[in-house]
Amino acid sequence: MDGFKKRLNESIQLKLSLALSMAIVLVALLAGIFSFVTAFDEAHELQDDTLEQVAMLFDRQALAPLSSGSAQDSSEEHRVIVQHLAGSNQTSGTPAAGVLLPATLSDGLHTLEVNGQMLRVLVKTTARKERIAVAQDTDTRDEIARDSALRTLLPLLVLVPVLLLVVADLVRKMFRPIAALSMEIDQRAEQELHPVQEANLPVEVRPFIVAMNRLLARVGQSMDVQRRFVADAAHELRSPLTAMSLQAERLAGSEMSAPARERLAALRQGIERGRNLLDQLLTLAKAQATPGLTKSPVSVRDIYRRVLEDLMPLAEARRIDIGIEGEQDAQVLVSELDMIAMVKNLVDNAIRYTPQGGRVDLSVATVQGRAVLNIQDNGPGISLAERERVFDAFYRTLGSDQVGSGLGLSIVKAISDRIDAEIVLGFSDEVKGSGLRVSILFALAKA
Repeated sequence: MDGFKKRLNESIQLKLSLALSMAIVLVALLAGIFSFVTAFDEAHELQDDTLEQVAMLFDRQALAPLSSGSAQDSSEEHRVIVQHLAGSNQTSGTPAAGVLLPATLSDGLHTLEVNGQMLRVLVKTTARKERIAVAQDTDTRDEIARDSALRTLLPLLVLVPVLLLVVADLVRKMFRPIAALSMEIDQRAEQELHPVQEANLPVEVRPFIVAMNRLLARVGQSMDVQRRFVADAAHELRSPLTAMSLQAERLAGSEMSAPARERLAALRQGIERGRNLLDQLLTLAKAQATPGLTKSPVSVRDIYRRVLEDLMPLAEARRIDIGIEGEQDAQVLVSELDMIAMVKNLVDNAIRYTPQGGRVDLSVATVQGRAVLNIQDNGPGISLAERERVFDAFYRTLGSDQVGSGLGLSIVKAISDRIDAEIVLGFSDEVKGSGLRVSILFALAKA
């Protein structure tokens, strides 16, 4: 019960459906009572009219009561008793069906009990100055009136459940645009901050949508400011780092002691790491800020070759066996710059995190109408617990001794979200749970 109350307080749709249903049931109940009472009374009036018509028939046709003092239908339920009343306290003739009506009744309609039986009696004085009584059992009258009243309620009893179902369906359809709106907003990517369309929404919801669009605009402006700050800071820091790198190169040509040369090597390594970090920051800012580059059919194997040309010196320095597996190729509709950035970051990560003398393989396959780019290595891999966090900026896997910025997978994730690609992480060796396999799924370019 508490759960239903909570749902009722939280759901406008449920509250509206319940309120309308209760209103319909209440109105139907009042209308049913009124209809039943009205039909019941009208049935009684009709039965009284029947008694009057029987009396008029006896008067106009100058009919005399039967020897038994009664005329009755063959059906026991519809019997009508007709008696001739004398001027004394006794009726003439033999009592009909054991019913003896008093002769003192005045003209008109009466309801009285005779011999333990309730009767509705009409007394009338005929044109021949004779008094006759036409009677009918009230139980029979009530049963006939009740059946007639219930028949008038039957359409209402059938229509009320149908009306409740129709109301519930209409309320659900009225809230369908809001449900579609929530689904559309929920399926948006992080960078999709364009305004929500108001055209097909109810007027009552539009103020909320206007406020939401203003909030989205403010969030977009705030994110743009942050991206510009990161990009500007990275640009500003590149010049001093470049100057420091040149000074370190000049200093390396000077004569110095062995300890000083070791410290100079550490300094140059730190400067190089800073330059790589700035390059990664600029790449990430571009990946997040660029609304969309021109797309064209791109060969995956051509991208692999261009990336390997750039990263082959790093692979050779770490004695990594790197290459492209198989002969299959695929054409994907994407920006060439985006594709190069994604593959380069993934291959660079694979080379850096694979132990010296390891192996990195690049391949492409076509599965269910989509191109699947696979980049796998025989390094330590990424545990299941860390696979959600590795896409966060500056996050590096635990226990790693590699020097990096922690931005490579963040860049890949930002680009994939923007171009509607899907990233899947897995183990190269599923049995041993080792190595990393990164699969990127693209839609194939139409021929």
